[in-house]
Amino acid sequence: MTLDRRTATALLVAAAFFMENLDATVIVTSLPAMARDFGIAPVHLSVGVSAYLVALTVFIPVSSWAADRFGARRMFMLAIAVFTGASVLCALTQGLWSFTAARTLQGIGGAMMVPVGRLVVLRDTPKEDMVRVIAILTWPALVAPVLGPPIGGWISTHWSWRWIFLINVPIGMAAMAAAWTLIRSSQPQRPPFDTPGFILSGLGIGLLLGGIEAFSRPDVMAVVSLGALLAGVALLLLSAVHLHRAAHPLFGLAPLRIATFRVTAIGGSGFRIAISAAPLLLPLMFQLALGYTAVQSGALLLWLFVGNLVMKPATTRIMNRFGFRTVLLGNGLLIAAGFALCATVTAATPYWMICVLLMFTGMTRSMQFTAFNTLGFADVPQAQMRDATTLFSVLQQMNSGLGIAVGALALSIAEALSGTAAGMATPHDFHLAFWLIAGLALVATTDSLFLPAGAGASVLNRR
Repeated sequence: MTLDRRTATALLVAAAFFMENLDATVIVTSLPAMARDFGIAPVHLSVGVSAYLVALTVFIPVSSWAADRFGARRMFMLAIAVFTGASVLCALTQGLWSFTAARTLQGIGGAMMVPVGRLVVLRDTPKEDMVRVIAILTWPALVAPVLGPPIGGWISTHWSWRWIFLINVPIGMAAMAAAWTLIRSSQPQRPPFDTPGFILSGLGIGLLLGGIEAFSRPDVMAVVSLGALLAGVALLLLSAVHLHRAAHPLFGLAPLRIATFRVTAIGGSGFRIAISAAPLLLPLMFQLALGYTAVQSGALLLWLFVGNLVMKPATTRIMNRFGFRTVLLGNGLLIAAGFALCATVTAATPYWMICVLLMFTGMTRSMQFTAFNTLGFADVPQAQMRDATTLFSVLQQMNSGLGIAVGALALSIAEALSGTAAGMATPHDFHLAFWLIAGLALVATTDSLFLPAGAGASVLNRR
């Protein structure tokens, strides 16, 4: 009975993560339609995508404190309610900035779901069951960004982009009912709230992501973008010093002393940023540069999902056979090669060849996500699980926000190098942007070189 409840709870949390991850990318194929309604260039709507991810990242640490203070079940249900209500507001907006504000509120709701749900599951999971449970919690990050664009494209073409957000209402209500049934009520505690830590980390993350986002906008002066970026980096460094010294930090940094978690945090961040740029760049390239419709470009991205499904049954067997270090190094090179191949796609490229390429990239990203997510918690003791899940969630969401912003920035850099007018990207501009992302993935691979050969062996079944 305990195992059944544990598995059902993991599936519920995964479903909540799916809804939260889906809304990060479901609008990318709808950006041209939304831009027409708002009277702006499609690339400028990346601020609405980034605002959602920034809010997610900034408020994740608060949700861990709130779960201890008010109880995990109560906070998880409140998070779903806020997320669902904000989705309705997104559907009612009439302009870019009202949409951005609604997306920010939606991100706050999503932020409370992420670490609370993961912590509920991992606190109740023994080491020998970690690979299976992590696999359940990993699929939303793989599937939702892929299903989001085709779902968004179909809805915006046949109905209206506003229905993208309204479909969250019945899903949210069902998730709240399941949470009430499956998640056990916990005894509230009274941990002190680390106000300086929240302010420093929140402002640092917001300014860092905002600075990178601003660099991709021609209507923002470069000095303002650079100032925001440098201020964000400085505040994040100050927050790290504070979190290290504080008696009751918002979240501890001790898990970074664990080699396997540290590689997941540093090298894994580079891969997550690169992979998160693809859901923005691919549908825009298919529509704006190759002339595909929203439905056609969304349908193409389904081949990423096919690759995920094809690889998923083999991930555990491959990790057990070769170990984390070999898998992360070899598969990391394949990911970089996949982005380089995306830079060769033109209007003359056969449709079937694009499908095969996207399936290949889907397979490699599935392998890398599962390997990093499992390795990250392989050596974390239960006493540090709260800090590890919070820090991992912060990094994961910040990487997603950086991925969108870096994708937009890479395209803006390509336009500037080619002399193309802002918002009028050519196929060559998209190709150059993908070369830049491939370079990022290649650099991220080097971090895995420092892993010992037997890294993460405690959760593997080596034969």
